[in-house]
Order: sequence, then structure tokens, then C-alpha cells
Amino acid sequence: MHFPPSENEISTFRTTLLQWYQNTKRDLPWRRTRDPYAIWVSEVMLQQTRVDTVIPYYEAFMEKYPDMASLARSEPEALLKSWEGLGYYKRLQNLKKTALFLTETNDARLPSDFQSLRELPGIGDYIAAAVSSIAFHGKEAVVDGNVKRVLARLFTDPAPVNISSSHRHFLRHASLLLDPEQPGEANQALMELGAMVCTPARPSCDGCPVSFSCEALHTDNTRNYPVRQPKKIIPFYPVACAVIVNERFDILITKRPETGMLPGFWEFPGGRCEGKESGMDACIREVFEETGLKIEKPEKICTIRHAYTHFRIEMSLFICRITEKERQNLKPIEHRWIPHGELDTLAFPAANRKCMPALSAWFQAHNASP
Repeated sequence: MHFPPSENEISTFRTTLLQWYQNTKRDLPWRRTRDPYAIWVSEVMLQQTRVDTVIPYYEAFMEKYPDMASLARSEPEALLKSWEGLGYYKRLQNLKKTALFLTETNDARLPSDFQSLRELPGIGDYIAAAVSSIAFHGKEAVVDGNVKRVLARLFTDPAPVNISSSHRHFLRHASLLLDPEQPGEANQALMELGAMVCTPARPSCDGCPVSFSCEALHTDNTRNYPVRQPKKIIPFYPVACAVIVNERFDILITKRPETGMLPGFWEFPGGRCEGKESGMDACIREVFEETGLKIEKPEKICTIRHAYTHFRIEMSLFICRITEKERQNLKPIEHRWIPHGELDTLAFPAANRKCMPALSAWFQAHNASP
């Protein structure tokens, strides 16, 4: 399909795609409702996160926080625990901010129009268009990674899909193909096509309902679309963290600030190794800088690797035992001393969570009760 397509091409594309979607769409929990709140929560969770990962989080979240008012009333630690492991925690902060704002100003209801949605914390063009079209029948096209990929192949479009400046470009294409009579279904159909058929590496062109419109297929060129700019090299950092244990086998945990990365999470003290510093030396230094505690001969119990969005780490975890006397030197930081059996009750970063099996094994080996 060449751009711009004819009216007849657009009409045929819309009809065929919607019919395919109605016959084959996945039965996802957020597709069983038209509740704007539930749709909003699902779209926030689905940002940069796989559907299979989101489903159990969404179902548990909706059971605990079934409406805007319950989300607005939520306790910070319980709310964070409900999101633990899902990542991109700024999304959760913005959910809570929006819930509080709408509870105070709009009777705990989401606005129905795109522009008003767009002005709420954490709601950009994508979520505003999705909620507006699916929940309120708004005629706004959705553009995500799946949609860009489909459009790039349909029109053999050379615009790189992984740069922000191409968003408006693809939005014009998506808006042209959007069915104004069924905008919510049309948006979901195009996203479903990208997720299930027009996949990144091996598109199922034989099973594509709109293959007759695909310029990349007709020119035997699907492997070259979408066009992407080369990714930047992701930096790698060695990290050392400490499980500080007192004479009663309680563990010291500290709380991250409410702003910045991983806001509000509990964690084991630690940080990056500096220069050619060993993990043990970094552990000793970081613990003193963060807590004021002096530790000697920390015992390494595991090393894990973890990838964040913009960097990767290799984290070494050390057991550091201190006396009651040394404990008195602890700085006035937000912290807790907890039995190791209570670690599962609090929200920890995923990298810390990866160390929990080794930590449990250490406590078992030392006959420490939970």
C-alpha cells in the first residue's frame, strides 16, 4: 500500500482488520470491561512490559484497588509491594498522584477527552489515546511499538521507529487508517496485529489478514522494516551490597528516597565500585559512607547480574556482622532492623530480590531462625 492510500484501500483495510480482530483477539482481563479506571491501570502497566508479565499483576492490583478511591487511599508500602518486580516505578507514583488529584477534583473519575487526560501525571499521548478511544469512543489513534512496526511495513516507511521525533510521523499514518466508527476496537486491532502477527523478527505473513496491503511483503522486504537507529552501548557497572547482621541475626535495611530511581524501596546498603576497587573494599566503603558503620572482613555469598533500562550491573552481596557496640554508630538515616523471615513482606529492587535464595541459604547454614 503506497502512501497516501486511496479511500477504497483504507475502507478495505479497516473492515478486514476489524473482522480478523473480532474473530481472533486474545481474551485479556482488561478487555472484559469498559471501566475507564481499569483500562487506565492496564495501559499504564503495559507500558514497556509484556502482556504475560502484566496479567497477574493487573488481576491482583484490581482486586486490592478496584476503583480510583481505593487507589487514592492506598498505603505507600502496600502499594509499592503490589508493583514490586513490574519495574518502571515512576508509573506507580503517577498513578497514585492522578488518583489523589481526581478524587479531590473530579469525583474520582477520569476525564473522557484526550486533552484532559493528557494533562494528568504520567499520561502521555499513548495512554491518553488508548483510554479515550477504548473507554470513551474518542477518535484518537494509538501509536506504540507494535503499531509503528506494522505501519513501517505497510508503507515501507524509512522513518526510524526508535526515535521520539518519528512519533508524529507515524501518528499521521495511524490516524488515516483509524476507523472513526469503532476507534477503540480499531486501535486494539492494530496493536494486536503487531503483537501476534507482524512480530519483530519473524512476522507471520501467511497468517496476516491485511497482507494484501503490505508493501514490504510485496517487495520481499519485510526483513528491512522497521528501520531502527543503532542502539547506544549500555554501560556496565560492578556493584557491592551488604547484608548487615547484628548479634540477634536481624538485618539492617535502608530506604531509598521518594524521588529518583526506585523511589521508596527498601534495600541493602551498597553502591558502585570505584575505579579498580574490589567488591569487598567497595562494600566496606559504601557501608561506612551510607550508614556510618565500620565493618571488617565481609563474607561474599553471591554475585548476580541485572539489567536496568539504561545500564547493567554485576552485584556482589556480602554478609557483614556487627556488634551491638558498633550498632550505636549508625547514622540517622531511614532504616529498619528486621528478622530475615520478614524480607518478603517489604518491597525490594529486583536486583536485591535475586540475592534472596543465597541469603536464605546462609541463614539456614547458620541455624538462624526467621
